[in-house]
Amino acid sequence: MLLDLDLSIEQRITALIQVEIDDTRIETDRDLRHMDAFKQALVHPFETTVNFSGGITQTCWTVTRTDGAYRVVFMPIAGYFSLCVESDFGPLDVGVHGAAMGCYGSV
Repeated sequence: MLLDLDLSIEQRITALIQVEIDDTRIETDRDLRHMDAFKQALVHPFETTVNFSGGITQTCWTVTRTDGAYRVVFMPIAGYFSLCVESDFGPLDVGVHGAAMGCYGSV
């Protein structure tokens, strides 16, 4: 499904996140609260310029609303998610990469 050329980038990102949600094991109340908070933070993916160390920028896709300090983005070149901190210059990659829920839970 993710390799379906008829899917837009937004649909592919949404599908990746849905697979994560579907595959997550809920064993404790804490797991359930984390899942609920993650789902509530999700937004329809939209393009975002992300700043990386060394002055590099890359077009990524925001997938969670900011909590005022952090947001999760999808990095299409890398094929995974990143936690970004909000800055005066826009989102800044903090080096936490991997699954969307894992990045979200790192804060």
